[in-house]
Amino acid sequence: MNWIEHALRHSSDRRRLLIAGAGLAAGAAAAVYAPYALGQAEAQQTSFTNPVVWQDFADVEVIRVGADFYMTASTMHYSPGAPVLHSRDLVNWEFIGHSVPRLDFGAKYDLSGGRGYVRGIWASTLAYRPSESRYYWLGQIDFARSYMYTATNPAGPWTQHAQLSRAYYDAGMLIDTDNTMYVAYGNTQISVAQLSADGKTEVRNQQVFSTPSNIGTLEGARFYKINGNYYIFLTRPANGQYILKASSPWGPYTLRQVLLDMRGPIAGGGVPHQGGLVSTPGGAWYYMAFVDAYPGGRMPALAPITWTSDGLPQVTTVNGAWGQTYPFPNLTPHPVPPMTGADTFTSATLAAKWEWNHNPDNTKWTTGNGLRLQTATVTNDLYNARNTITHRIPGPTSTATVEIDPSAMANGDRAGLAMLRDASAWIGLRRENGVTRLSMTDGLTMDGSWNTTGTGTERARADLCGTRVWLRVKADIRPGSGRQAVFSYSEDGSNFVPLGPAFTLNSNWTFFMGYRFAVFNHATQALGGAITVRRFEVATP
Repeated sequence: MNWIEHALRHSSDRRRLLIAGAGLAAGAAAAVYAPYALGQAEAQQTSFTNPVVWQDFADVEVIRVGADFYMTASTMHYSPGAPVLHSRDLVNWEFIGHSVPRLDFGAKYDLSGGRGYVRGIWASTLAYRPSESRYYWLGQIDFARSYMYTATNPAGPWTQHAQLSRAYYDAGMLIDTDNTMYVAYGNTQISVAQLSADGKTEVRNQQVFSTPSNIGTLEGARFYKINGNYYIFLTRPANGQYILKASSPWGPYTLRQVLLDMRGPIAGGGVPHQGGLVSTPGGAWYYMAFVDAYPGGRMPALAPITWTSDGLPQVTTVNGAWGQTYPFPNLTPHPVPPMTGADTFTSATLAAKWEWNHNPDNTKWTTGNGLRLQTATVTNDLYNARNTITHRIPGPTSTATVEIDPSAMANGDRAGLAMLRDASAWIGLRRENGVTRLSMTDGLTMDGSWNTTGTGTERARADLCGTRVWLRVKADIRPGSGRQAVFSYSEDGSNFVPLGPAFTLNSNWTFFMGYRFAVFNHATQALGGAITVRRFEVATP
């Protein structure tokens, strides 16, 4: 067991992991990029505000293919994994798919015989190979091996292409101008691997850099070839960014600091770091980093880049800080549908914004006429329950409202809307002795090794009089301690009644992923019950 895996298993090592491992990561229809009709004000956008997406997208990598930009991010135990987002202007982003359709990495990712919390998709890499018109995604799993997926359309379908025996930790992939595939990776000791022409095996591996002790840790590699030079872009978690430069992918490399302790654009948030560099078709360069902003997670922030005379990047700052606003890139603004709004589940497939907590049991859910969630697990522990479906929480504050038909619930079933993380709470329904009632429950907790330490305590209850219920949570995910979520319910969809005390969110970083809205339905006695989600809506003030 290597030291990073040891740190994941033993809570006493969590502080050490922040310094040396904070770079953790970090089936869709073909995309049709039609313009989204918005008002003239958006079409004339002249500046943008950070974070460009106030949702949890950590360890991002951004690539450009022609006039299109694509971004991937860490998802850990959520499935499908490795979302693909698309933009034509670097500011307006939309979900189009996932590179990893299912976490096919062992039974624990099915919540069977184990659990994959804070495992799965960490900092991974996305690249495009022009000679094949093909996209490649690469990531290491469980410190054991690496997996590669490919697609000819970034929206999917993606298929597993290869399993490589080496774990390329925090990988950055480069497809060179001569079509050679390279991977830069590592923690402190940075290595480069050359892959075979088909990308299925490793043909050469060499350590190319050892981080000086006065810096400590470098990781989160991104690999570039720019103007004939090779660059490995590295983060010092969680407050610095460095770059290596060489005339050969094998070095020797020289090191330069890009930023250290730079004030970020989110009040109360951390230093922008990790992420990667990308150019526009016109030759302008940008750096998409992320900002630690718990309890919400890690939010992408964008800044312009200039290059020094000796070929090294510099962040364009505003009063010495990463700007809260910058001039809009010299690209035509391309507004997209907002990441908020309502989903009525009328499509035969789920929208790409949805991710399950671990792999779902696909025999226990359907969509098209609402989202029908049959109970898939008998447990009194929400953290063990399959088919819990999640949605990222937009910041700085937002409200989720779910309309549920509970008529098919069975005795012992629990269903509802949760604030899901390693300390969780929910508002929902308990079916007992033939009666369905409302409940607000908190005290769902995990320890630092992600074992359940609390399965919840009911804090308030109410009678359910109708055959339909609307559940609501309003969440404040601004960075800092003491942020709260408040729960309420309605039986007519208009008048909401508070239920239970406010829930104080856990702002610790160690779970890495931020809070999510989650809809769940699990049994405590026997399978057979179901709920139908008629509508799920996310709104920001």
